[in-house]
Amino acid sequence: MQVSARSGLQTRIATAVPLILGFLAALYWAPPALWIGLTGIFILLAAREWAGMAGLGRNSAWLYAALLGAASSALAIFAPDLAAPFYPAMLFWLLAPALLARAVAIRPSALHLALGAIVLIPTHLGMVALRNVGPELLLIVVGVVVIADSAAYFSGRRFGKHKLAPSISPGKTWEGAIGAWLAITVYALLLHVYAPDSIELRCLPQVLAMFWALFGLSVLGDLFESTLKRQAGIKDSGNLLPGHGGILDRIDSLTAVLPAATLFWIWLK
Repeated sequence: MQVSARSGLQTRIATAVPLILGFLAALYWAPPALWIGLTGIFILLAAREWAGMAGLGRNSAWLYAALLGAASSALAIFAPDLAAPFYPAMLFWLLAPALLARAVAIRPSALHLALGAIVLIPTHLGMVALRNVGPELLLIVVGVVVIADSAAYFSGRRFGKHKLAPSISPGKTWEGAIGAWLAITVYALLLHVYAPDSIELRCLPQVLAMFWALFGLSVLGDLFESTLKRQAGIKDSGNLLPGHGGILDRIDSLTAVLPAATLFWIWLK
């Protein structure tokens, strides 16, 4: 069992390291058009997995993904400052806790696919909009998810006893969530002191409220994708990333965090 767990961890690391390095290289050095294209590919692949969970066949799923990716990329290119797509996404994530509590099935397939557009297109646009402001801003937002996930994993393994949402994701615990919240609080305090002047994280109550909200949304994004997988009867959204599953398994929290972070930045301006 220990050998298997160690092997699984090594596989996850071997997959994660080149992804992280590639992300950082593109974040800081890719021209805007290339950034839109690269992030658009990830959204296209995520849309393919989303369509598969909705029950579409292979060809139909790829058609859906291509249409969604094309629409998202067109908006990123021709209307990069458009705020309208972020509001339906935020409305959905505000309603998500009630949907999760009532175990509402996302059916029929047409509703599932429409929701995919509401969730995934603003995720792509958020990646582009925040990076247009500055690579550091997008990195800070992605850091919320990375730090929350890591802290939840380690604190959950060490202290976890009380299940957070046993019917949705049995591995998550309240102790893990509390550990993640504490880590995000420290992260926000450090950024309040050390963030670049261009980011303007100078009002501490505002900074804490914003980062706590993003943390809560990261948990929602994770739990909602777990719900979709349970409805589809699958363990992972795909198998493109050895040790991690599919693209959606890696960006589930970001689908909730990025649209909100973009709106927060728009409101702050």
